[in-house]
Amino acid sequence: MLIEYKKATICQKDGITVLSDVDFHVDNGEFIYIIGKVGSGKSTLLKTIYNELDIDKAEIAQVLGSDMLTLKRKQVPALRKQMGIIFQDFQLLGDRNVYKNLRFVLKATGWNNGKEIDERIDKVLFDVDLLDKKDKMPHELSGGEQQRIAIARAILNSPKLIVADEPTGNLDPETADGIMQLLRQISQTGTAVIMTTHNMPLLDKYPGIVYHCHDGHFEEVTNDYNKICIAEEEEKETNNIIES
Repeated sequence: MLIEYKKATICQKDGITVLSDVDFHVDNGEFIYIIGKVGSGKSTLLKTIYNELDIDKAEIAQVLGSDMLTLKRKQVPALRKQMGIIFQDFQLLGDRNVYKNLRFVLKATGWNNGKEIDERIDKVLFDVDLLDKKDKMPHELSGGEQQRIAIARAILNSPKLIVADEPTGNLDPETADGIMQLLRQISQTGTAVIMTTHNMPLLDKYPGIVYHCHDGHFEEVTNDYNKICIAEEEEKETNNIIES
């Protein structure tokens, strides 16, 4: 098991609890969606996985073999080396080209052999179909291309787990579809993918395990997410009518 949370309490940086009694399990190759309204705790939960936020308390809080309740700050880099993190806003380094963005990550994670670095960069760029963009600066790429480079960066170290926060949020539907196909291909190699999303049609087209954050609770809703989405949309429309 890659992740096991049992009775975990998830808090924001200011200490306010956003999710209680969280039970969450992730195994190799699983494709997991986390859905919920803005502010429901989706991104906060993801941040506990890569230890940007501490878990307040839990019966069990294990990520890739590390106990998140006792993890020391000096152990965090080793944990993060085992996972890839993809952000909605890409977070590429704007002062260097694609090759140097990827080389920076490899050097920072202990790669020293120049030939092996070049071969690995070429491999991941080929996998995301952007080998011809190696010398481009981030601002010369489209949004979809930048997100593909962010995915290439995430898979550089052959991670066991990819954590993606709204990876299609800033993309048009066609580009988002291409990103989803790529993430599904990655999961089929055995890497687990956890992603937050507001794009409900993706769940029908690319089925996976679905969890829902709502009113401080976190539960699996794989078989019922369509009902939940309809209810939340109706609630949103009602609120809009009241406000207008």
